[in-house]
Amino acid sequence: MTKVTALFNEIFQAFTRAMRYAVRLIGSMSPAALLGAALLLALVCAVLPLALTLFIAFMLVKLATGASVFARRQRATPYKDVE
Repeated sequence: MTKVTALFNEIFQAFTRAMRYAVRLIGSMSPAALLGAALLLALVCAVLPLALTLFIAFMLVKLATGASVFARRQRATPYKDVE
């Protein structure tokens, strides 16, 4: 049990250090840099899931279309030796 507690304590300390670093970094940014970082973060949070969803949707459509075309395709006629 002490190992689990020590692990959680270490995780909490690392998270706290990261948050303090982030707060100091944000505090030292100029307003223009802060605006740019906020816009970049908003772009990543809004566009990336949309792009992944559209990629998956179009890939599924492509696979379904390819499967139906492949199923309809006629088999090649066997080679016959013509004399």
